[in-house]
Amino acid sequence: MRNLLSSPFGLSSLDPKSLLPCVALLCMVSLIGVLAIAPGVALGQEEAAETESAAAAEEPATEEATVEEVVEEVEEEPVTAEAVLSDVDTLWTCLAAFLVFFMQAGFCLVEAGFTRAKNACNIVMKNLMDFAAGSLLFWLIGFGLMFGTTNGWFGTTDFLFDADTSPLPDGISPSFGWAFLIFQTVFAATAATIVSGAMAERTKFIGYLCYTVGITAIVYPIFGSWAWGGLWNGGGWLETMDVPFIDFAGSTVVHSIGGWAALAGALVLGPRLGKYTKDGRIKPIPGHNIPLAALGVFILWMGWFGFNPGSTTAVSGGSFAVIAVTTNLAAAAGATSAMITAWVCFGKPDVSFALNGALAGLVGITAGCANMTAPGSVLVGLIAGVLVVGS
Repeated sequence: MRNLLSSPFGLSSLDPKSLLPCVALLCMVSLIGVLAIAPGVALGQEEAAETESAAAAEEPATEEATVEEVVEEVEEEPVTAEAVLSDVDTLWTCLAAFLVFFMQAGFCLVEAGFTRAKNACNIVMKNLMDFAAGSLLFWLIGFGLMFGTTNGWFGTTDFLFDADTSPLPDGISPSFGWAFLIFQTVFAATAATIVSGAMAERTKFIGYLCYTVGITAIVYPIFGSWAWGGLWNGGGWLETMDVPFIDFAGSTVVHSIGGWAALAGALVLGPRLGKYTKDGRIKPIPGHNIPLAALGVFILWMGWFGFNPGSTTAVSGGSFAVIAVTTNLAAAAGATSAMITAWVCFGKPDVSFALNGALAGLVGITAGCANMTAPGSVLVGLIAGVLVVGS
């Protein structure tokens, strides 16, 4: 404990492995910045090129002629309210996707902070490859299995998805098709990264890569097609039952799929060496950097505002604002109930239990965030916070 408190970051010295998660976080923030800046730069270059070309090709025109041409162009291509709303929905879906992508940084920091410093490099690499390999595999195979025209069990079209050339559902523009792809890609990566923490500090990297391939390319997309295929060209059997299966943002489709895979891995691997004494008593293995883990939880909490409200993929009706409130209340209730439960059981409030309680509340509310009332979401969070301490 003395070593944990000897510096603001919970380390007695500047250990390069301890700084690695921070470097990874900076890299992810930089990538988000590039995603935001690059389209604007490209647009500016295109506009500049068009202006120069027009100036070189056209002879000087009078002001009256220029005004008439502008009026004619506006009359030929009127801007409709539907077109504007479609662009706004596309923008909202992309922004939500960027928030969910930032959750990868949160998972990385949580797992690195709650494990030992010597394993920080392994944690960072696994979280990086979750997203890198997962993005490629989901575009190549996963999106088609999940959202393509279904044979009743999985999709059979839309592999190597291209929104500009692939058949789109009625009323969907190519620009929204691209937004839908990136949004679903970050969801697939989230499902893959859940297992990393459950099997931390005892998994070979090559074995973890095989797991990532399996869940992002096959397992997650096929189950997702059963519950969410109707969002695009599919129509899963779970969503067409007489009493339809409801999972608005992924408590089951994302978190439970990752959780069951994590449980299977933990059962095969067993506990970390030194976790139990010879007589079966538990020997705590504390995380090396609690502030790092806390920062990861706050990042995940923020990212969940893209995860749940973003699942509307639309801004009309204002339902995304209500979903944001139910999401936040469940997280707050989960952190509170976990802290109280740990206080009662162990005689003092424990920050690690409180942090995990917030995550438990977020996971618990994800399925019903669009259907729950505010008091209902608080109740879900309170139950989740107790369960995470007990488990």
